Amino acid sequence: MNLHTLLTATDLSTQSDITAQRAAMLAQQIKARLEFVHILDKRELEELRRLLGEASEEKIRSQTRKLLEKLVDDVCEPIGLSAGRHLAEGEVLECITEQVNILNADLLIIGARGSDFILQQLLGATAERLLRMIPCPVLTVKQSPHKIYQNVLVPIDFSAWSPGAIRLAQLVAPQAELTLLHAYEIPFETQMYTAGKNKEEIHIYREKISREAGVNLHQIANDAGITGNWHPIVIHGNAVQRILEEAEKQIFDLIVLGRRSHGMTEDILLGSNARKILLQARCDVLITNR
Repeated sequence: MNLHTLLTATDLSTQSDITAQRAAMLAQQIKARLEFVHILDKRELEELRRLLGEASEEKIRSQTRKLLEKLVDDVCEPIGLSAGRHLAEGEVLECITEQVNILNADLLIIGARGSDFILQQLLGATAERLLRMIPCPVLTVKQSPHKIYQNVLVPIDFSAWSPGAIRLAQLVAPQAELTLLHAYEIPFETQMYTAGKNKEEIHIYREKISREAGVNLHQIANDAGITGNWHPIVIHGNAVQRILEEAEKQIFDLIVLGRRSHGMTEDILLGSNARKILLQARCDVLITNR
Protein backbone atom coordinates (compact mmCIF):
# COMPACT_ATOMS: atom_id res chain seq x y z
CA MET A 1 0.00 0.00 0.00
CA ASN A 2 1.37 3.39 -1.07
CA LEU A 3 -0.02 6.91 -1.36
CA HIS A 4 1.52 8.28 -4.55
CA THR A 5 -1.51 10.21 -5.82
CA LEU A 6 -4.17 12.08 -3.84
CA LEU A 7 -7.44 13.11 -5.48
CA THR A 8 -9.57 15.83 -3.90
CA ALA A 9 -13.21 16.06 -4.96
CA THR A 10 -14.44 19.58 -4.23
CA ASP A 11 -17.90 21.10 -4.47
CA LEU A 12 -16.42 24.65 -4.53
CA SER A 13 -18.65 25.66 -1.62
CA THR A 14 -17.64 28.44 0.76
CA GLN A 15 -16.00 25.84 3.04
CA SER A 16 -14.23 23.88 0.32
CA ASP A 17 -10.91 25.54 1.11
CA ILE A 18 -10.75 23.48 4.34
CA THR A 19 -10.67 20.25 2.36
CA ALA A 20 -8.26 21.71 -0.17
CA GLN A 21 -5.91 22.90 2.57
CA ARG A 22 -5.84 19.48 4.22
CA ALA A 23 -5.19 17.82 0.87
CA ALA A 24 -2.33 20.21 0.10
CA MET A 25 -0.85 19.82 3.57
CA LEU A 26 -1.02 16.04 3.33
CA ALA A 27 0.43 15.94 -0.20
CA GLN A 28 3.34 18.10 0.89
CA GLN A 29 3.96 16.05 4.03
CA ILE A 30 4.03 12.65 2.33
CA LYS A 31 5.39 13.95 -0.99
CA ALA A 32 2.42 12.77 -3.05
CA ARG A 33 1.03 14.03 -6.34
CA LEU A 34 -2.12 16.10 -5.82
CA GLU A 35 -5.13 16.34 -8.14
CA PHE A 36 -8.42 18.23 -7.81
CA VAL A 37 -11.73 17.49 -9.48
CA HIS A 38 -15.08 19.29 -9.53
CA ILE A 39 -18.20 17.63 -10.91
CA LEU A 40 -20.80 19.58 -12.85
CA ASP A 41 -24.19 17.88 -12.74
CA LYS A 42 -24.94 17.10 -16.38
CA ARG A 43 -28.70 17.12 -15.86
CA GLU A 44 -28.56 20.61 -14.38
CA LEU A 45 -26.44 21.81 -17.29
CA GLU A 46 -28.95 20.40 -19.76
CA GLU A 47 -31.82 22.09 -17.93
CA LEU A 48 -29.90 25.38 -17.92
CA ARG A 49 -29.29 25.07 -21.66
CA ARG A 50 -32.98 24.35 -22.24
CA LEU A 51 -34.06 27.41 -20.27
CA LEU A 52 -31.40 29.96 -21.16
CA GLY A 53 -29.54 28.62 -24.19
CA GLU A 54 -26.06 27.28 -24.88
CA ALA A 55 -24.31 30.54 -24.02
CA SER A 56 -25.41 30.30 -20.39
CA GLU A 57 -24.15 26.72 -20.20
CA GLU A 58 -20.71 27.71 -21.48
CA LYS A 59 -20.64 30.66 -19.09
CA ILE A 60 -21.23 28.33 -16.12
CA ARG A 61 -18.42 26.06 -17.29
CA SER A 62 -16.07 29.01 -17.64
CA GLN A 63 -16.95 30.48 -14.24
CA THR A 64 -16.64 27.10 -12.55
CA ARG A 65 -13.24 26.48 -14.13
CA LYS A 66 -12.03 29.86 -12.83
CA LEU A 67 -13.30 29.07 -9.31
CA LEU A 68 -11.50 25.74 -9.38
CA GLU A 69 -8.29 27.36 -10.60
CA LYS A 70 -8.49 29.99 -7.86
CA LEU A 71 -9.11 27.42 -5.12
CA VAL A 72 -6.15 25.30 -6.17
CA ASP A 73 -3.83 28.29 -6.60
CA ASP A 74 -4.83 29.78 -3.23
CA VAL A 75 -3.94 26.63 -1.27
CA CYS A 76 -1.00 25.35 -3.30
CA GLU A 77 1.04 28.39 -4.32
CA PRO A 78 1.79 29.59 -0.74
CA ILE A 79 3.48 26.27 0.06
CA GLY A 80 5.18 25.84 -3.30
CA LEU A 81 2.99 22.93 -4.39
CA SER A 82 1.62 22.21 -7.85
CA ALA A 83 -1.59 20.29 -8.47
CA GLY A 84 -3.69 19.06 -11.34
CA ARG A 85 -7.23 20.30 -11.79
CA HIS A 86 -10.08 18.61 -13.62
CA LEU A 87 -13.64 19.63 -14.50
CA ALA A 88 -15.96 16.70 -15.16
CA GLU A 89 -19.64 16.41 -16.05
CA GLY A 90 -22.06 13.70 -15.03
CA GLU A 91 -23.29 11.87 -11.93
CA VAL A 92 -21.14 12.51 -8.85
CA LEU A 93 -20.19 8.97 -7.84
CA GLU A 94 -19.61 7.82 -11.40
CA CYS A 95 -17.44 10.83 -12.27
CA ILE A 96 -15.39 10.59 -9.09
CA THR A 97 -14.84 6.88 -9.67
CA GLU A 98 -13.80 7.55 -13.24
CA GLN A 99 -11.28 10.16 -12.11
CA VAL A 100 -9.91 7.83 -9.41
CA ASN A 101 -9.30 5.20 -12.08
CA ILE A 102 -7.92 7.57 -14.73
CA LEU A 103 -5.49 9.21 -12.31
CA ASN A 104 -4.74 5.97 -10.49
CA ALA A 105 -5.51 7.75 -7.21
CA ASP A 106 -4.44 6.06 -3.99
CA LEU A 107 -6.60 8.24 -1.71
CA LEU A 108 -9.83 10.18 -2.30
CA ILE A 109 -10.34 13.29 -0.15
CA ILE A 110 -13.78 14.86 0.27
CA GLY A 111 -15.26 17.54 2.51
CA ALA A 112 -17.90 17.37 5.20
CA ARG A 113 -18.63 21.06 5.49
CA GLY A 114 -20.23 23.68 3.30
CA SER A 115 -23.00 22.27 1.13
CA ASP A 116 -22.03 18.70 2.09
CA PHE A 117 -23.13 17.70 -1.39
CA ILE A 118 -20.45 15.14 -2.14
CA LEU A 119 -20.60 13.62 1.35
CA GLN A 120 -24.38 13.34 1.17
CA GLN A 121 -24.08 11.65 -2.21
CA LEU A 122 -21.69 9.11 -0.74
CA LEU A 123 -23.77 8.49 2.36
CA GLY A 124 -26.94 8.29 0.33
CA ALA A 125 -25.54 5.34 -1.58
CA THR A 126 -25.36 1.91 -0.04
CA ALA A 127 -22.02 1.04 1.53
CA GLU A 128 -21.65 -1.82 -0.94
CA ARG A 129 -22.01 0.56 -3.87
CA LEU A 130 -19.59 3.05 -2.35
CA LEU A 131 -16.93 0.43 -1.74
CA ARG A 132 -17.51 -1.18 -5.12
CA MET A 133 -17.35 2.05 -7.12
CA ILE A 134 -14.50 3.85 -5.35
CA PRO A 135 -11.47 1.54 -5.31
CA CYS A 136 -9.34 3.54 -2.87
CA PRO A 137 -9.55 4.76 0.74
CA VAL A 138 -11.74 7.80 1.39
CA LEU A 139 -10.72 10.64 3.74
CA THR A 140 -13.55 12.89 4.92
CA VAL A 141 -12.29 16.27 6.14
CA LYS A 142 -14.16 18.05 8.93
CA GLN A 143 -11.59 20.13 10.77
CA SER A 144 -9.66 23.18 9.69
CA PRO A 145 -6.15 21.83 9.08
CA HIS A 146 -4.02 23.94 11.39
CA LYS A 147 -1.42 21.18 11.65
CA ILE A 148 -0.56 17.72 10.40
CA TYR A 149 -2.36 14.79 12.02
CA GLN A 150 -0.90 14.18 15.46
CA ASN A 151 -3.37 11.96 17.33
CA VAL A 152 -5.00 9.13 15.40
CA LEU A 153 -7.58 6.60 16.60
CA VAL A 154 -7.65 3.20 14.88
CA PRO A 155 -10.49 0.89 15.99
CA ILE A 156 -9.35 -2.73 15.86
CA ASP A 157 -11.49 -5.89 15.69
CA PHE A 158 -8.67 -8.34 14.89
CA SER A 159 -10.01 -9.11 11.43
CA ALA A 160 -7.78 -9.48 8.39
CA TRP A 161 -8.40 -5.80 7.63
CA SER A 162 -7.03 -4.46 10.91
CA PRO A 163 -3.29 -4.47 9.99
CA GLY A 164 -4.12 -2.64 6.77
CA ALA A 165 -5.95 0.08 8.68
CA ILE A 166 -2.92 0.52 10.92
CA ARG A 167 -0.54 0.72 7.96
CA LEU A 168 -2.80 3.25 6.22
CA ALA A 169 -2.89 5.35 9.39
CA GLN A 170 0.91 5.41 9.40
CA LEU A 171 1.02 6.44 5.73
CA VAL A 172 -1.44 9.29 6.19
CA ALA A 173 -0.08 10.37 9.57
CA PRO A 174 3.57 9.23 9.74
CA GLN A 175 4.38 11.52 12.67
CA ALA A 176 1.22 10.89 14.69
CA GLU A 177 0.73 8.97 17.90
CA LEU A 178 -1.62 6.05 17.23
CA THR A 179 -4.23 4.72 19.62
CA LEU A 180 -5.47 1.22 18.86
CA LEU A 181 -8.93 0.74 20.34
CA HIS A 182 -10.73 -2.56 20.78
CA ALA A 183 -14.29 -2.42 22.10
CA TYR A 184 -15.85 -5.70 23.14
CA GLU A 185 -19.19 -6.98 24.31
CA ILE A 186 -19.63 -10.28 26.13
CA PRO A 187 -21.60 -12.83 24.10
CA PHE A 188 -25.03 -13.42 25.65
CA GLU A 189 -24.28 -11.05 28.53
CA THR A 190 -27.95 -10.15 28.97
CA GLN A 191 -28.89 -13.83 29.03
CA MET A 192 -26.17 -14.46 31.61
CA TYR A 193 -27.73 -11.91 33.92
CA THR A 194 -31.16 -13.40 33.28
CA ALA A 195 -29.84 -16.88 33.99
CA GLY A 196 -28.72 -15.75 37.41
CA LYS A 197 -24.98 -15.39 36.86
CA ASN A 198 -23.68 -13.08 39.56
CA LYS A 199 -21.82 -9.87 38.79
CA GLU A 200 -18.53 -11.27 40.02
CA GLU A 201 -18.62 -14.13 37.51
CA ILE A 202 -19.43 -11.76 34.66
CA HIS A 203 -16.68 -9.40 35.82
CA ILE A 204 -14.16 -12.27 35.71
CA TYR A 205 -15.36 -13.09 32.18
CA ARG A 206 -14.88 -9.46 31.14
CA GLU A 207 -11.40 -9.34 32.64
CA LYS A 208 -10.38 -12.44 30.72
CA ILE A 209 -11.59 -11.00 27.42
CA SER A 210 -9.89 -7.69 28.20
CA ARG A 211 -6.53 -9.33 28.94
CA GLU A 212 -6.67 -11.40 25.76
CA ALA A 213 -7.56 -8.32 23.72
CA GLY A 214 -4.62 -6.43 25.20
CA VAL A 215 -2.21 -9.19 24.17
CA ASN A 216 -3.74 -9.32 20.71
CA LEU A 217 -3.46 -5.55 20.27
CA HIS A 218 0.28 -5.70 20.92
CA GLN A 219 0.60 -8.60 18.49
CA ILE A 220 -1.31 -6.86 15.71
CA ALA A 221 0.71 -3.67 16.27
CA ASN A 222 3.85 -5.73 15.85
CA ASP A 223 2.46 -7.44 12.73
CA ALA A 224 1.57 -4.05 11.21
CA GLY A 225 5.07 -2.77 11.89
CA ILE A 226 4.20 0.30 13.94
CA THR A 227 7.35 2.39 14.10
CA GLY A 228 6.20 5.38 16.16
CA ASN A 229 4.43 5.99 19.44
CA TRP A 230 1.24 4.11 20.09
CA HIS A 231 -0.86 2.87 22.98
CA PRO A 232 -3.77 0.44 23.39
CA ILE A 233 -7.28 0.93 24.71
CA VAL A 234 -9.46 -2.09 25.53
CA ILE A 235 -12.93 -1.10 26.60
CA HIS A 236 -16.25 -2.80 27.20
CA GLY A 237 -19.31 -1.61 25.33
CA ASN A 238 -20.83 -0.85 21.94
CA ALA A 239 -18.05 -0.18 19.44
CA VAL A 240 -19.59 2.84 17.73
CA GLN A 241 -20.46 4.53 21.01
CA ARG A 242 -17.00 3.89 22.39
CA ILE A 243 -15.32 5.22 19.24
CA LEU A 244 -17.29 8.46 19.43
CA GLU A 245 -16.74 8.80 23.18
CA GLU A 246 -12.99 8.27 22.96
CA ALA A 247 -12.68 10.56 19.95
CA GLU A 248 -14.41 13.30 21.94
CA LYS A 249 -12.61 12.66 25.22
CA GLN A 250 -9.07 12.47 23.87
CA ILE A 251 -9.47 15.01 21.06
CA PHE A 252 -8.26 12.83 18.20
CA ASP A 253 -7.84 14.60 14.88
CA LEU A 254 -8.38 11.48 12.75
CA ILE A 255 -10.23 8.17 12.98
CA VAL A 256 -9.14 5.37 10.64
CA LEU A 257 -11.68 2.62 9.99
CA GLY A 258 -10.97 -0.69 8.27
CA ARG A 259 -13.19 -2.00 5.51
CA ARG A 260 -15.03 -5.28 6.10
CA SER A 261 -14.68 -7.70 8.95
CA HIS A 262 -16.68 -10.05 11.10
CA GLY A 263 -17.44 -7.56 13.80
CA MET A 264 -17.35 -3.91 14.66
CA THR A 265 -16.01 -2.44 11.44
CA GLU A 266 -18.34 -4.42 9.20
CA ASP A 267 -21.28 -3.01 11.15
CA ILE A 268 -19.88 0.49 10.78
CA LEU A 269 -19.56 0.26 7.03
CA LEU A 270 -22.60 -1.78 6.10
CA GLY A 271 -25.34 -0.08 8.12
CA SER A 272 -26.51 3.21 9.54
CA ASN A 273 -23.48 3.24 11.84
CA ALA A 274 -21.44 4.69 8.96
CA ARG A 275 -23.54 7.81 9.22
CA LYS A 276 -23.06 7.90 12.99
CA ILE A 277 -19.28 7.87 12.71
CA LEU A 278 -19.01 10.18 9.71
CA LEU A 279 -21.63 12.66 10.85
CA GLN A 280 -21.18 12.65 14.63
CA ALA A 281 -17.41 12.50 14.94
CA ARG A 282 -15.92 15.97 15.09
CA CYS A 283 -12.58 14.86 13.70
CA ASP A 284 -11.68 13.72 10.20
CA VAL A 285 -12.56 10.14 9.26
CA LEU A 286 -10.60 7.85 6.93
CA ILE A 287 -12.14 4.62 5.63
CA THR A 288 -9.93 2.10 3.93
CA ASN A 289 -11.36 -0.50 1.57
CA ARG A 290 -8.28 -2.50 0.70
